[in-house]
Amino acid sequence: MIVDVHSHAWQYPEHFTDQFRQQAAQVAKADESLNLTATYAAYRAGAQNCDKTIVFGGKARRSGLWVDDHYVADYVAAHPEALIGFLSLDPTQDSWEQEMAYGHQELGLQGIKLLSMYAGFYPHDQSLDPLWHYAAEHGLPVLLHTGTTFVAQAPLDCTLPRHLDPVAIRFPEVKIIMAHLSHPYEGECVAVIRKHPNVYADVSALHYRPFQLYHSLMLVQEYGVWHKLLFGSDYPFTTIDASIEGLYGLNKMLDGTALPRLDEREIHALIHRDSLGILGL
Repeated sequence: MIVDVHSHAWQYPEHFTDQFRQQAAQVAKADESLNLTATYAAYRAGAQNCDKTIVFGGKARRSGLWVDDHYVADYVAAHPEALIGFLSLDPTQDSWEQEMAYGHQELGLQGIKLLSMYAGFYPHDQSLDPLWHYAAEHGLPVLLHTGTTFVAQAPLDCTLPRHLDPVAIRFPEVKIIMAHLSHPYEGECVAVIRKHPNVYADVSALHYRPFQLYHSLMLVQEYGVWHKLLFGSDYPFTTIDASIEGLYGLNKMLDGTALPRLDEREIHALIHRDSLGILGL
């Protein structure tokens, strides 16, 4: 079984401000593969072997991204056999607590997605304790973007993995997933997931930087935390099929060198991990 813990549902460009679209366009000039249009048909075309997919939108007024949870709920309702929806929150907005309860209790969304860097908040701020209490009480996993961005107004400090350490200390029962192995802060990410039993990282949107991903996974291997990694794509930025091919191809770069190999049994286990069981979904 293959579970994608990280995919997006939105309408592009409708769910984004002009400023966000302009910044994305600058990235697209350097990366011709960048396409922010997200449809289920296109997702499935690049996900031949995927069984279940976690999907969310995103909310971050500061950066110019806002996908109403109704949109995600409707997206999931069209393919309930394959999709699991997460609600999104921007805690800098006054209505976030009501949106959290509504998205979970009325729309049936089963987890929480946070964009702390894009929205400009710190996840360990004690003003957000009601969020973490709610997640703990209702068994909702929380997935956060951690790592880099092309959005100029998004403060990098808000995305650092170290800020999840005090959260996990105060709320050890909450299942937390740090997206993208927190690249380029992978060392800090590994330190946090190694320390806390219920904190994980996903490997979404990393395969197209293969040498960086090789180093990141070698760090994972040397610290013995392969079991704390979850598979994800970050569609529409890339696909399931490309992500799997990229992971299996990492050791091929090393042909003719004395560099140590990644354990291919662990790569296989990562791709086929029971992420839903781990997250209680």
